[in-house]
Amino acid sequence: MASTDTTTADQPRALLSVEDAARALSIGRTTMFGLIKSGAIASVQIGRLRRIPSAAIAEFTARLTAEQPAA
Repeated sequence: MASTDTTTADQPRALLSVEDAARALSIGRTTMFGLIKSGAIASVQIGRLRRIPSAAIAEFTARLTAEQPAA
């Protein structure tokens, strides 16, 4: 009998590492840290780890899109 895996692999993660968030935006790690430091992207600290809420990525991209002039 095969056991079923109950992990949430098909669900999006609520918090992303800085590297994963940078990858999601197709930018570098250093640029991501700059955006965090400037307050352009929200982040939380859990112990010594810095994490980016997935909603912050969506908000940032929506804000960038809204600020762009119409082509």
